[in-house]
Amino acid sequence: MDEPEQADTKHHAAYWRANLKLLGVLLSIWFLASFGAGILFRPFLDQFSFGGYPLGFWFAQQGSIYVFLVLIAVYVIAMHRIERKFDLDDDD
Repeated sequence: MDEPEQADTKHHAAYWRANLKLLGVLLSIWFLASFGAGILFRPFLDQFSFGGYPLGFWFAQQGSIYVFLVLIAVYVIAMHRIERKFDLDDDD
């Protein structure tokens, strides 16, 4: 393999490493918000209320959906930055 191919392979690997790291972080947050807050930590969170409902119940019914929508926006912004960093941005 010559040097330009090696540099391109390293560039490609670094891009996917950054992409997978971002996905791992966002999926972990989503897991904690949906499964964690709605099921695992529900007894503790039910001590508090949000909008007149126990917080654990609220996360199970509504909160995880809101967190998911925020994570989609964060993913779009972060991927745009990653693509710009690795010169893969297709915006004009």
